Amino acid sequence: MRLILADSNDLVRIGLRTIIGSNQKYDIVSEAKNSQELLDQVANFNPSLVVIDYTSAGFSIDVIPKVLQKSKHVRCLAITPEQSAPTLVNALKSGVLSYVKKDCDVGEINSAIDETIRGNKFFCGQILETIRKASIDVNDLDYDSFTCEPVVLSDRENEIITLIAEGLTNQQIAEQLFLSNHTVNTHRKNIMGKLGVKNTAGIVMYAVKTNLVSPNKFLFASETN
Repeated sequence: MRLILADSNDLVRIGLRTIIGSNQKYDIVSEAKNSQELLDQVANFNPSLVVIDYTSAGFSIDVIPKVLQKSKHVRCLAITPEQSAPTLVNALKSGVLSYVKKDCDVGEINSAIDETIRGNKFFCGQILETIRKASIDVNDLDYDSFTCEPVVLSDRENEIITLIAEGLTNQQIAEQLFLSNHTVNTHRKNIMGKLGVKNTAGIVMYAVKTNLVSPNKFLFASETN
């Protein structure tokens, strides 16, 4: 099985190379320090797995779908520092199959690699706890709707997203903005279509991720619950 390590930090790549290199089933064929290097290497080496910290310098979440476009069978395992629930959802929708934290133990990292190469989702205990607290169902995400194209929303749509994220109902939004219920409902459907989400939770996550509302207004279960 051919692997590519994608991380701008030399020490992290050395550590991963040491962990993974001890398993004779896997062959680390290349290491990428930025998104462009990764895309070139995926095209050249046709790997089975990319182990990536898309939050490290030189990378972004946008590289994940581009990797998948270059190779239909490659799988992506994210290994990053602590991330918020909306960021995790964005990564999963982009095409990340499995997710572990950088401070996970060696056993969890090896298990994540094994399971991801088999095509199975794997989340370390800390990531699972973040997912649980945010009431995220990873099997109910609308993966097919993800696109690298920018989301273009009108000022009115951003206004409605903010009010939805603050917990207002359609009726309350209609009254506050002097609109009809039907108009608000139409805006809501258009917003969900543009964001590629299927429910209010997805709208809230977008609002938090883009700073339309403060994270302390995030409507899912918080650390204090």
